[in-house]
Amino acid sequence: MHLNFAKRAGLGILALLIVLTLVAWGVGPQTLIARKVDLMYLGQQHMILVFSSLALALLVGIPSGIVLSRPFARRWAEYVMQIFNIGNTLPPLAVLALAMVLIGIGDKPAIIALFLASLLPIVRNTFAGLCSVPPPLIEAAKGIGMTRIQQLWQVELPDAWPVILSGIRIATAINVGTAPLAFLIGASSYGELIFPGIYLNDFPTLILGATATALIALILDMLLAALGRWLSPHLA
Repeated sequence: MHLNFAKRAGLGILALLIVLTLVAWGVGPQTLIARKVDLMYLGQQHMILVFSSLALALLVGIPSGIVLSRPFARRWAEYVMQIFNIGNTLPPLAVLALAMVLIGIGDKPAIIALFLASLLPIVRNTFAGLCSVPPPLIEAAKGIGMTRIQQLWQVELPDAWPVILSGIRIATAINVGTAPLAFLIGASSYGELIFPGIYLNDFPTLILGATATALIALILDMLLAALGRWLSPHLA
């Protein structure tokens, strides 16, 4: 088990190193040196947008999924899901435009738009994971005298954790990939490299921005996979 996980992690790191080497070779060392400060600053700003909006999505999404999974609320769950689906039903540019109209330009509307875009996978997977907990497991917890809160924290959530984590990984990928669009409403991200690169036919700059965004998504997904392996070693 541990060996397989180490092999997967090693292959992932090797793939990242190969991608970085190919990018460095493709755009040239001079471009990398010239853009080093931009890459670091915009990477920091990109991560601020991602982590801020994802933290909000977790704070809202997981408790909402828990509430919807309770027997008294399950009949209304799919209807409520449509409210959380607003951020995915509308195109990302439309969500950003609405956020800009309501809040203004800058980081705040971008964080709200990214929060809406990444909310549904967390809510739905939390709901699905908790609803799929085997009934005999819950009955056994009741049989040994656990309260409902104890059942939730010690039985249901641990059993549902792999499904919940899957939703978090999906939300993170959506979040990281949508964040460059925040450039269009005045928020700093790797969109400051991607969109000017498109407008000016500056392909090295475009490639740098797109590759940096993809690498962030891959690294975060690997870290979340490692977190899941650490918290649920028996499932790896």
